[in-house]
Amino acid sequence: MTEALAGIDLTLGYGGRTVVHGASVTLRMGAVTALVGPNGSGKSTLLRSLARLHHPRSGSVSLEPDQDAFALHPKEFARRVTLLTQSRPTPGGVRVRDVVSYGRHPYRGRFGSGDVEGPGIVERAMRLTGVTAMAERPVDELSGGELQRVWLATCFAQDTGVVLLDEPTTFLDLRYQVETLDLIRELADEHSVAVGVVLHDLDQAAAVADHVVLLSEGAVRATGGPAEVLTSELLTEVYGLRIDVHVDAGGRVRTHPVGRHTTRWHAPQPT
Repeated sequence: MTEALAGIDLTLGYGGRTVVHGASVTLRMGAVTALVGPNGSGKSTLLRSLARLHHPRSGSVSLEPDQDAFALHPKEFARRVTLLTQSRPTPGGVRVRDVVSYGRHPYRGRFGSGDVEGPGIVERAMRLTGVTAMAERPVDELSGGELQRVWLATCFAQDTGVVLLDEPTTFLDLRYQVETLDLIRELADEHSVAVGVVLHDLDQAAAVADHVVLLSEGAVRATGGPAEVLTSELLTEVYGLRIDVHVDAGGRVRTHPVGRHTTRWHAPQPT
């Protein structure tokens, strides 16, 4: 797979505190890379650095072919990489359709001119994320889950080759969590988009990702396919909690954290 975006040996921090230590991650076209790890492990900071929102103390971020991401004009970068952050301010009195149209900003000239394909792409983005029926509603009247889907639509309307998502299933009910994961896979499989996604749910990461990057205390502890990285030994070590892991009949990795009052999980016995 062709490399699309890479962060190499990134050291990142806030003030006098270093929170990411020499981390490297590569996103490839047509593949989903999930960043997982405990709170405070540096997942979101690393993702923000790939999106140029956090300048590294050392290391580099490059876009294929070997372009320094930080040297690109903001509009040029925004035509190639989009980021959905954990939280965004909700504009008052603005329609859903108009918010989704914000994603077309990198393609517009002065006074919003020049984006001939924009309206069709906005309609497609709303259809893909299931927000077409609410297109005329003000976004400040939406539920948290509805608003999250609108922001997803805005990212899809930006129509980039790299999509970065920071906990995109937050606030969504089960149906839309599953649909969001399906959309992520479709971006990679059908549109050859390179997707980098921060997820807290390890089973979601196992279900959607081609590659998993496991972070611990600001460093990359392991990287590889879900079955290589999401092992009981590694997860128990990193999370400080016993986590049982098995592979189900469909070949999917399943995790089971075991707390003091959790019924212990037993692997199904072959029949």
